[in-house]
Amino acid sequence: MGNAYEERLGTDRMLPLIFKMSLPAVAAQLVNLLYNIVDRIYIGHIPGIGTDALAGIGVTSAVIILISSFSAIVGAGGSPLAAIALGQGNRERAGQILGNGFILLLIFTILTSATTYLFMEPILLFTGASENTIGYATDYLSIYLLGTLFVELSVGLNTFINTQGRPTIAMYSVLIGAILNIGLDPLFIFTFGMGVKGAALATILSQACSAIWVISFLTSKKASLRLEYRYMKLHKGIILSILALGVSPFIMASTESLVGFVLNSSLEKFGDIYVSALAIMQSAMLIVSVPLTGFAQGFVPIVSYNYGHHNRERVKECFKIVVIIMFSFNFLLISFMILFPSLVASAFTNDETLIETVRQVMPIFLEGMTIFGLQRACQNMFVALGQAKVSVFIALLRKVILLIPLALILPRFMGMPGVYAAEGISDATAAICCTLIFAIQFPRILRKMV
Repeated sequence: MGNAYEERLGTDRMLPLIFKMSLPAVAAQLVNLLYNIVDRIYIGHIPGIGTDALAGIGVTSAVIILISSFSAIVGAGGSPLAAIALGQGNRERAGQILGNGFILLLIFTILTSATTYLFMEPILLFTGASENTIGYATDYLSIYLLGTLFVELSVGLNTFINTQGRPTIAMYSVLIGAILNIGLDPLFIFTFGMGVKGAALATILSQACSAIWVISFLTSKKASLRLEYRYMKLHKGIILSILALGVSPFIMASTESLVGFVLNSSLEKFGDIYVSALAIMQSAMLIVSVPLTGFAQGFVPIVSYNYGHHNRERVKECFKIVVIIMFSFNFLLISFMILFPSLVASAFTNDETLIETVRQVMPIFLEGMTIFGLQRACQNMFVALGQAKVSVFIALLRKVILLIPLALILPRFMGMPGVYAAEGISDATAAICCTLIFAIQFPRILRKMV
């Protein structure tokens, strides 16, 4: 029965299959997005300290993104490889990928949490914390780090549930954590008077429940690909293959952190209110990027399975549908935010000065994102097809090659707006380059399928 869920990836009608696989993941990610945004909404409305506390949480975001990005090595790198192995009928290799991925997540947890605890204050000061915001940042992060293991396991292993053709089960793992967090946030922040510490505590308790759900399913008889002790012995070839493909999504995620370091530290020179504005705009961007991430979690297993099964036509058909949906969704939402920035900002704060700041800079910050749906579609297709090298280059292009240098250079000529303009320019340039590379490489990949 479990194998039947996998086999439908290669037999069901493509459009209904994509929605059947993607909608649960999108729904889960939307609720997940809601509880991330709810954190900031609640914190931004804490009487008297909301604006500074929001800036403090914005600073910790760069560190949290870096920590959680290690889960992408296993989640976004290992799960497509497992799907390809299942498409090839090699269930033992798929099991080894899952087992070795689990051990990697444990190792990542130890390394990231220990390092961050040891150097927490210098890291936060480097990322843009000021004397007014450092206290809120350390309060939040010191508690959040206690739940690092839960974050790594729930995020890193949940994609392996999707790989088995079980998107609804994967959705539940996110919904459990999200709903709990939405309920616990006001309880801890306001009722218990814990402030930002309460927001962090609500988050890690919620992630713990999500992690328990994921592990429980993957070790149960309901799973067709189970997490088994016999597959946890580290295998050099398996580890290297996970790292090779996982480095691309890791770079995509971790460079968001690096960019956060650069943008926050650059904006802090102009005033904390610009750091707060960035925190709001990055949260607004999540309204677009998180559903697209969920959509990708749905279609990537379909592409990987059919690629492993050598079904060229289904791979092509899937891409045509995906690129239309991802581009249209991204374009419409980003355009709305550019046209109505004050409306977006008012959801996060009632500080009129902060709302006006967002109104001025959001169009500059988001203009390049209007076409970014093209990159999301093409880059996820490269990952689904196991194309590690080109995926790494595209991941590096947007953030490391373009955005970081621009964020350091443009303020010298444009002042404060240059920091925000760097995002728009790099996003548009990277999207165009990625689309052109895909247009050249995709036919070549298809020709190699026999």
